[in-house]
Amino acid sequence: MDLQLDGKVAIVTGASRGLGKAAVEALVAEGTSVLAAARSTEALEKLQATAPEKIGIATVDMRDADAVAALADAAVERFGRLDIVVNNAGIAPAGKFAEQPQEQWDEVFAVNVRAPAVLARAAGRHFLAQRSGKIINIASTSGINGKPILVSYSASKGAVLQFTKALGAEWAPFGIQVNAIAPGAFETDAQSAVLESPEVLKRRLRKIPAGRMGDPGEFGPLVCYLASPLADFVNGSVFVIDGGEVTKL
Repeated sequence: MDLQLDGKVAIVTGASRGLGKAAVEALVAEGTSVLAAARSTEALEKLQATAPEKIGIATVDMRDADAVAALADAAVERFGRLDIVVNNAGIAPAGKFAEQPQEQWDEVFAVNVRAPAVLARAAGRHFLAQRSGKIINIASTSGINGKPILVSYSASKGAVLQFTKALGAEWAPFGIQVNAIAPGAFETDAQSAVLESPEVLKRRLRKIPAGRMGDPGEFGPLVCYLASPLADFVNGSVFVIDGGEVTKL
């Protein structure tokens, strides 16, 4: 199937590892040029070396709203246009809610909610002018079914889901699609504590009807579909990819 992504330009945040890296690799494989943004310059440079003509990099702290906003113009300057934004960067500190410092709660919302909104607004100026564009917000199953010990993360991802639906409705008349992906457990660095303990992993897998964690390679194709013209009639939707965990009774 031709996803018609050849020649398109995307921004992917949190691109240096895990699902963000998988999204970059999948988009590049479909012919898309990508501005990959993350905090680790070294990891970004390694990623860029895999396809230097297709991948530009930007070292960005997602807590810095001005730096996040500047990504949109940086992508246009590097590649000549902007068609797709994948808001993937996020943080998920674990701990008891009653003991969580307010500063940490604020940081979670700055990275997980404010940064995607800032980048969507900056990219939206280009999208509204050209009357086309794709925004893909990476939420979480925690935003659908809140999880204890991850209260701030769950709340932030729930906000991302509602942001997606509202903005999708607002920008649909202008040819812009805004959708979300809610991943469950994937075999990435974010799950290292689970993957490194056979007993913890066994308990975790019991909660997933598929009996396994997702492979990052299964995530990229969904990003590419939502980024493609084939998804022009998909807007304000949430795509769960979790092996059936959310729907398990």
